[in-house]
Amino acid sequence: MVKVIINCNIFDYENYKENQYIRFDKEILEVGDMKDFKKNKNEEIIDFKGKLVMPGFVNGHTHIYSTFARGMSVEFNPKSFSDILKQLWWRMDSKIDLETTYYSGLVSGIEFIKNGITTFIDHHASGLAIKGTLNELKKGLCDEIGLRGIFCFETSDRFNVTECIEENVEFAKNKNENHAGMFGLHASLSLSNETLKKVSENLNGLPIHIHVAESLEDEEDSIKKYGKRVVERLEEFDLLTKNSILSHCVHIDEKEAEIISKHDVYVALNPTSNMNNAVGLPNYMLLKNNNIKTIIGNDGLGFNITREYLNLYYTQKYRYEDPTFFNFVDLKNNIDNVYNLAGELLGIKIGRIKEGYKADMISFDYIPFTLLDKNNIFGHVFFGIWDKLDVIDTIVNGEILMKNREVKYDVNSIYNNAKEISKKLWERL
Repeated sequence: MVKVIINCNIFDYENYKENQYIRFDKEILEVGDMKDFKKNKNEEIIDFKGKLVMPGFVNGHTHIYSTFARGMSVEFNPKSFSDILKQLWWRMDSKIDLETTYYSGLVSGIEFIKNGITTFIDHHASGLAIKGTLNELKKGLCDEIGLRGIFCFETSDRFNVTECIEENVEFAKNKNENHAGMFGLHASLSLSNETLKKVSENLNGLPIHIHVAESLEDEEDSIKKYGKRVVERLEEFDLLTKNSILSHCVHIDEKEAEIISKHDVYVALNPTSNMNNAVGLPNYMLLKNNNIKTIIGNDGLGFNITREYLNLYYTQKYRYEDPTFFNFVDLKNNIDNVYNLAGELLGIKIGRIKEGYKADMISFDYIPFTLLDKNNIFGHVFFGIWDKLDVIDTIVNGEILMKNREVKYDVNSIYNNAKEISKKLWERL
């Protein structure tokens, strides 16, 4: 059934319009002024009573397998980033099975919806189950919860490399408007030349999704073992394929930035995780000066992507001691980039409230106490709405997944089951 949202305001990073209606099914069919609205037969009318409608968020880099780390207690005394991997994340992901993967997907899907994320790009790892694991994620997040997801498995010398390659290649064969695959790689420091050669021989043009120079150790390891920096290794093995994601890139140098700029790839920025791991901050000036396309993710640290928008905005000003550096134009470019990338990978148009785009929308109740118009709407969104994120409605593919803050799933049952599964995971540790 066609639905019509009436009496809403719209901001889609391009235009701000007041007193609008939106007619949609899976796609947005029509947007117009309420004075021109005429109801058609057999339409569901939804009165938003002045709520602000925006496109759903996209998380450009996340780790859904980290969901059950919340509250987990393990011996943890890291002296370096590699210690963080060995003592926490590699220890945890080595004990993840298909059941854990599936329920982490269900829980993450619900939390994404609550935070207005309608599409995400995930980077998965699970040592007890490699083959079939991406389908379990898809089943929970896309088939059952109803989100759009782009998935890959973290190929690493820690795992069975052949199975990693097969999982990435097989999953990517069956894409549609709701899910797609990339080729997952962990990081240079856990990938031998032999493994990169195998990946290159089986890539078949798939975009890769890899951590690059997240810590200085990644670069030091590459130079010591192979006599070249991380991005040089990737280029040597022809891995910088179109629409690839190089996550972090905190410690790349000018030469690596020049190499990246020659390829149609993206760098995913994850400022909060970088601060949490004490590895440094994104060098946005280097990336911008080399015309490198950047997107924003959260590296699996929670579910609120707007925290990343805020932290990137503030930390870049701090890093360069310039209050005018990294402005709303920079932020909008990052948001537009992730809409374009996810849309191209899925074969759809997302990120605007206009005819022909997918009906992936979120709403907010926002009552301004200062003047709000088309010239300052981004300021209201950034300093007002994102400062205390409170999503009211979440719609994906025309389906209302959350209405008036109530998701349409049996949250208590899912979360109670998830508690038991997380307990079993912790016991395996």
